[in-house]
Amino acid sequence: MLDIKFIKSNPELVKTNLKNRNQLEKIKLIDELIINYNNSLKTKKELDLLRHRRNIISEEINKLKKENKDISEKIKEIKELPNKIKGLEENYETLQNSIKENLLDIPNILDIKVPIGKDENNNKVIKKIGKIPNFKFKIKDHTDLALHLDILDIDRAAKVSGARFYYLKNDLVKLNYALLNFAIDFLRKKGFNLIQPPYLLRKEAISGAISFKAFEDTIYKIENEDLYLIGTAEHALNSFYLNELINENELPIRFAGISPCFRKEAGAHGKDTKGIFRVHQFDKVEQFIFCKPEQAEKEFNFLLKNSEELFKLLKIPFRLTFLCSGDTGNVPSKTIDLEAWFPSQKKYRELGSCSNCTDYQSRMSNIHYKTKKNQTNLVFTLNNTAIATQRALACILENYQQKDGSIKIPKVLQKYTSFKQIKLIKK
Repeated sequence: MLDIKFIKSNPELVKTNLKNRNQLEKIKLIDELIINYNNSLKTKKELDLLRHRRNIISEEINKLKKENKDISEKIKEIKELPNKIKGLEENYETLQNSIKENLLDIPNILDIKVPIGKDENNNKVIKKIGKIPNFKFKIKDHTDLALHLDILDIDRAAKVSGARFYYLKNDLVKLNYALLNFAIDFLRKKGFNLIQPPYLLRKEAISGAISFKAFEDTIYKIENEDLYLIGTAEHALNSFYLNELINENELPIRFAGISPCFRKEAGAHGKDTKGIFRVHQFDKVEQFIFCKPEQAEKEFNFLLKNSEELFKLLKIPFRLTFLCSGDTGNVPSKTIDLEAWFPSQKKYRELGSCSNCTDYQSRMSNIHYKTKKNQTNLVFTLNNTAIATQRALACILENYQQKDGSIKIPKVLQKYTSFKQIKLIKK
């Protein structure tokens, strides 16, 4: 979240940011926040004065007692103070809660390079890489390919778990783990610390990464417990240093989180209902970095370059798209999506996002670093998908399909799969 002091000092900048993000309904919150903040400062000052006055009166009563003087007026005054103090404390707490709630609704300040636009139609394609395949036969989508090869079962998964779940079978299981191991090995060589995080997080931990209220409907909750299934390893990695102070010399810290992800949300209006492109459960290797503010731009480019290299090695056609102001999430200051080519749809689809979240998450999570001058500053956090395997699997099936319905395995994955092609196994 943003610093309330920053909002108070730069109200017009924050309002312009909301206009650019197409969140006009939140502009009124800025004036409300400033009023509540000023009232909280005033209330805190009055509270401190009353507490100080209570201490002074106590000392005066003790002094009067020693001098055998009348203390009735002082006793009367001090008896009135607790109710006044309690009232101010309650008022102060109410103001603080209101401020925090509203702050969580205010998005991060956009990077100056973010293209201004209302929605995804205003996103800016900045690079295209790879040659779009030219098939000389009638192609199939990933669902039809996988069902034909008997490496996917959606109907039985729906029977036991509901819509948007799946059984991966046989060679598709091997290919899934090949993608995971490929990404893990790649990032390990780049100096990332491999992390397999908890798959369940407390509300406090999740709230350090996202606005919990905004995402509550998309998260699976464990009944009668303060635990939620993670929607991405990003949230668990962000909370690794929850309420901690990091030494400046340790930064940047680079994590590669390997985990399943669980999400209720599955797209609007029945979008992507077929196959495994948009599902409630998927596997992912996530890049996550803690760094100093002055390191952030270099680390962002490093993360983005990693994704480019991964998909170049997979020989999947892709493009990089700079999200416009109206399509950028509340937490990042900027996001560049990696979108891969899906032949059956004849368009690019998102496979991952690279984001600089500045100090927005670290302020919510209370994560600082200690400088050589003994100062404490908030760290910057950045994240980027290395591989979200279910979408990557769908993309590989479509781009590597053959005329006979078989699937070639990308050369870089063959050492992990131990086979070069997925063929129909005749029973």
